[in-house]
Amino acid sequence: MNIEAVGDVAASLADARADRARVLNALGDSVRLAIVDLLQLQDLSPDQLSRQLAVPGNLLAHHLKVLEAAGVVGRTHSQADRRRTYVHLIAESLRGLLPGQGELRASRVVFVCTENSARSILAEAIWHQSSDIPSASAGTHPASRINPKTRTAARRNGLTLVSTTPHSLDEVLRSDDLIISVCDAVNEELEPMANSRFHWSVPDPARLDSDEAFDSAVSELQDRVIALAPRVLHSLPPNHRKEQS
Repeated sequence: MNIEAVGDVAASLADARADRARVLNALGDSVRLAIVDLLQLQDLSPDQLSRQLAVPGNLLAHHLKVLEAAGVVGRTHSQADRRRTYVHLIAESLRGLLPGQGELRASRVVFVCTENSARSILAEAIWHQSSDIPSASAGTHPASRINPKTRTAARRNGLTLVSTTPHSLDEVLRSDDLIISVCDAVNEELEPMANSRFHWSVPDPARLDSDEAFDSAVSELQDRVIALAPRVLHSLPPNHRKEQS
């Protein structure tokens, strides 16, 4: 990803955060939250809302104005009585409100550690189980084989390993991959890279070489993947987009 593309992504994320902030600010009142709750299942007239919430009409009008300005609710005129309006919820305005859902795009997620024999292999397996977005794993200095305790930890935790042998990052990496380093040494080694990149500081279970250490790594990686996966939407790689256009 070049500098210009990174700038475009940053601007897009900033716009998305501004939209979320506007909606969250509009929802920062108990009456307005109650209005949204009532409109989850039905459309209501302002008079009905006023009665159900025991809120005076002029105060309700203020709250509806705030919600309309934020794009949370809209109004339609009754087809029977044109003087009556119904307030409805704009469901799209509430999607992605929780921190960052769907705010990132990636054609593939690549997990990287030094040897590609433990943490990155496990992270790839967990991601494959949790997300439809393609994934891979690699090492900056790949080992000759996957750590045997990685395989047994995967079996204990109900994981199916996707990679069967370690791979070099140079062989695997594409320019549009989202990199997740799961090793501090790799993170510091990859700092100059232009790819979109996150770092998870996961202790190396091979240092302790115990079942407990490997299970702890699996647990931490699962927590990290569960937190990230809903925030990432799939985007086609550039060459695939060209083929379809």
